[in-house]
Formats: sequence, C-alpha cells, structure tokens
Amino acid sequence: MIRALWTAGSGMLAQQMNIDIISNNLANVNTTGFKKVRLEFEDLLYQTIRAAGTSSAQGSAVPTGFQVGHGVKNVSTTKLFSSGDPVNTGNTFDMMIEGDGFFQIQMPDGSTAYTRDGNFRVDAEGRLVNTSGYLLQPEITIPENTASVSIGKDGTVSVILAGETDAQEIGRIELARFINPAGLVNLGGNLYNQSSASGEAITGNPGDEGFGTINQGFLEMSNVKVVEEMVNLIMAQRAYEINSKAIQAADEMLQTANNLRR
Repeated sequence: MIRALWTAGSGMLAQQMNIDIISNNLANVNTTGFKKVRLEFEDLLYQTIRAAGTSSAQGSAVPTGFQVGHGVKNVSTTKLFSSGDPVNTGNTFDMMIEGDGFFQIQMPDGSTAYTRDGNFRVDAEGRLVNTSGYLLQPEITIPENTASVSIGKDGTVSVILAGETDAQEIGRIELARFINPAGLVNLGGNLYNQSSASGEAITGNPGDEGFGTINQGFLEMSNVKVVEEMVNLIMAQRAYEINSKAIQAADEMLQTANNLRR
C-alpha cells in the first residue's frame, strides 16, 4: 500500500510540471517566433518479483514475469520548431523566415544568439537591431538619407537614397541553422544559444540549400495552438485528479487495515 502512495504521488508531481509547461505555452500564444514546448515522461524503475522465463515447479519456463512499477518522472522538454502563422505587418524592417534558419544576434558580451523573431528596427546609428537593441549580424546600417528599403528573399538589403531612382545594395542578411535545433538553450527574450546538443551553427544565405527565405513585411507568430493546449491542459488536470484518487484509495485501504481487530 505504501508503494501505491509514492507511485501516485510521482504521477501528481509529473502532471504538475506538465501544467507548468502548458501554461507557459499558452502565455506565449502571441509571442513572435515562439516555439511551443512538449514535456516528455519516463517510467521509473521496476521491482521484479518473478523474472520472465523462470522455471516453474513442473520444470517449464514461466511465459511472463511479475514486475511492479514505481511511477513516472519528467525526463526532458522538447521544443517543437514547426512554423507559426505568418502575419502581414507592412513594416519595412519586419522579416519572417519561411523555412529553416535563425537570425543571428550579437549579445552585449560579444557572443552570438539566435532567434526566429524577425521584429527589427533601426537604432540611432542606423543599424538594424532587435527589440532589445541587440545588433543583427552581419551588421546592416541604413544610410541616413534613405527613401526606401527593400529586403529580398535571398536576404539582399537594397536602398534608394533621397533624390535618386536606382537602388544600391548595402548588405546581406545571413541565416544560421542547426542539425538539432531542439538542443538549443532558451535565453529568454526570444533568443537561443547553441549547445553541444544542438551542434555548431551552420551559416548561409537565405534561399541556399537547407535555408529558408526572407519575407519582408511579415512576422512569424507563435506556433502554439490554443485548442490543442486546452485539450492537453484538461488531460493533465484529469491525470492529476486520478492520481490523487489513487492516493486516497490507498489511504482508505491502509485505514481499513489499521482498524482490524482480533
């Protein structure tokens, strides 16, 4: 009976964490470039009371064993990099990656972070930066007397200066991709950092083999589906509830045993 208490307790703890993950997904339903997270579960160790294949009294082998599990644990969180819905903002410096790839962002310590959030703007020096003011890499500087800016699907940035009619190329956006993007480390602020699990960043131009293309004037929204997360939330809540019922049943059985008299 004590085993049932701890086993069901592990189920409640696991579902509590599951609800935490689902809540974070729902909280970021409108976060640009956000990728939803799925919690992975794993069963705990088993007590083998009788091993499969053990010889019986008649000398034949027992076809099935006798094992009792000891619950569940949370083993990992997997970030799902399916594409979010595109939103047409019409803003000049909003960019969406259609396909595989990440924008490269220079952090204050000089390191490089990666993001799917294409919400960029121009700082006081004309450089393209993200919403936190971190530089887009490679650095793109918009001239002061620019009349219009065009960003091609291949990442080419062209401008038409005031009083001129011909466009001139001022730079090109590069993308990065990873063999295992699920291994990236979340930094917050819509940023990721590479890890030994993700592998080294592979850089290239938009439209090259394995890389997505750039859509100017669009943003990629979160890939969280509210209905799907609500269903997951109900399932987690019911699993939590049924584990609490198992604890209650084990407790009542212990109480019955404690009340036995000769």
